[in-house]
Amino acid sequence: MPAFLLLCLNMQYQLITTYEQLEKVCIAAQRQEAIALDTEFVRTRTLTPHLGLIQLYDGHQLVLIDPLAIENMQPFVSLLENEAVVKVLHSCSEDLETFLTAFGTLPSPIFDTQFAASVLGKGPTLGYAKLVEMLCDVSLDKGESRTDWLARPLREAQLSYAANDVLYLLPCYQQLDAEIKQAGKVHWIFDEIALLGAKKRAQMPEDFAYLQIKNNWRLNAEQLTVLQALAAWRLHTAREKDLALNFVFKEGHLFEAAQRLPDSKSGLSRINGINHQSIRRYGDTIISLIDDARAKYAQTPENLRLPVVLRLIDVPKYKKALSDLKVISEKIAEENGVSSDVIASKKQLNQLLKWYWFQVDETRVQGLMPDVLSTWRAPLFMPHVKALLGDAPE
Repeated sequence: MPAFLLLCLNMQYQLITTYEQLEKVCIAAQRQEAIALDTEFVRTRTLTPHLGLIQLYDGHQLVLIDPLAIENMQPFVSLLENEAVVKVLHSCSEDLETFLTAFGTLPSPIFDTQFAASVLGKGPTLGYAKLVEMLCDVSLDKGESRTDWLARPLREAQLSYAANDVLYLLPCYQQLDAEIKQAGKVHWIFDEIALLGAKKRAQMPEDFAYLQIKNNWRLNAEQLTVLQALAAWRLHTAREKDLALNFVFKEGHLFEAAQRLPDSKSGLSRINGINHQSIRRYGDTIISLIDDARAKYAQTPENLRLPVVLRLIDVPKYKKALSDLKVISEKIAEENGVSSDVIASKKQLNQLLKWYWFQVDETRVQGLMPDVLSTWRAPLFMPHVKALLGDAPE
């Protein structure tokens, strides 16, 4: 077994609970080329993840930082933002949300070991334990994954489990980084996660929250105007109270209210599966929103009313365009020696077509570009997309 892994197996973690300890750890970590990071959080009924523990390993110190015990986390924030230190994470999407919620910032630059492994053909969406087993020949215990990370005190077994989540990240990173550099795709890794960070920072405008409601395409213009008002209210309430959307009001019930247009709480109660608590808490608000939205619809000239939602499948040229994009994606993948899933998923190709064809789409209203026209993918796709779909829409 390599000496580095022997060191890992014998490594003892330190629990950091004071500002002074945190400052010392972060000053030392600032001197390293790369550090491994992970977070433990709780997100059961809340809209945002609530940070419970931060794991950090820099090759010399393995620490578990308790953010509930430390009031001033600025030394750690400064470390996150230090561009000279690579932050190594695995499948970092939820970690990014957690950092953004807790500190209002994101780590940079980030090397995501899951994406790097995917680019190198080691398997799509590999779990951390599987990656460690593959690269380090170590089997990890995942027995504490259901821990309440906001509870105190945390047990020794929980802390050891958390420590293992970063202990092997650096040796994995070192192997993957060497292979990625050899393949000439280092910028793919950093760009991919920078793009993910931009998407995490983007906020869905409340007036467009209806675009994310399932089956919205089934509604006529009046019903959709009602759904727009209801979805905007639900998202605003969720953000204000930090409640998961369905704990404010279930999506299916929201859609049915827009479809049925009830004018009383009695009518609202006839929605299948709706509970009395929801009606008691929000019934008057929902009926008022429905009434106001219907009045707004009636007073709006027909040419200014909300356009009904289109589905890609309803566009006659969709199937051929998607097929052509898949051929392009496979060609790019072959030229670059990677899987076509790395180059573009079906979801990403659909995102592009919506952005091109639809008057309103989720990407545009958040101020974003389609993934395949962003960062490292843009020069690979742009000439093909322009030839197939024409110039980018205004």
